[in-house]
Amino acid sequence: MDPDATANLIYDRGAMARLRLIPQKREFFDLYSRASANTVEIASLLVELLERFPAEDGDLIVQIKEREHEGDHLTHEVVDLLNRTFVTPFDRDDMYRLAGAIDDVCDHVDEAAGNVATYGVEGVPEKAVEQARVIHQAARNLDAAVRRLEGFKDSQPQLIELRRLEDEGDRLVRDAVAELFNTVQDPIVIIRWKDIHERLEEACDALENAADVLEAILVKNR
Repeated sequence: MDPDATANLIYDRGAMARLRLIPQKREFFDLYSRASANTVEIASLLVELLERFPAEDGDLIVQIKEREHEGDHLTHEVVDLLNRTFVTPFDRDDMYRLAGAIDDVCDHVDEAAGNVATYGVEGVPEKAVEQARVIHQAARNLDAAVRRLEGFKDSQPQLIELRRLEDEGDRLVRDAVAELFNTVQDPIVIIRWKDIHERLEEACDALENAADVLEAILVKNR
């Protein structure tokens, strides 16, 4: 063989070693499952935080922040693997969107928890605890749906329930804000809790957005 051709072949093999030509399906789906499980964990910690606050000693806030960092880490792992994979198990843009949508849930939960810790609130309204429980249940449904992504299995029951929970979240935030204005006299307390209620609602919205992305992927790949 011509020496130059041999050199080119060696070079090409070296380049291809950096790009995976065969889709690592198991690895992608494992990462998505770990990310969705992480949303369940962070949502569970949020429920515990709001149920125990202000008796909570700060440990739950730290754990929530750790789960948020884990969400970032898993998103980076998905992106890195995508950048090293030539053929992906489904549309590349959808894979980016799904990773980002799942991570958004953790970001909003972390922000809401941080506000509870830093706003100087003295007690947690029951409506906020109910919001957290809805977020937790929605996260569990998202996790169940994501675990059915490999093979593009039907996850309509989980997605339908998740959307029902998001509607429940909408009702809760409306009732919570109305209750604030009707029962609380201190305008600072009203402002602070209105913001926290809205951050909790954003976490619920992020879960619905993740469900929308997931459903679009399933429709495209049936």
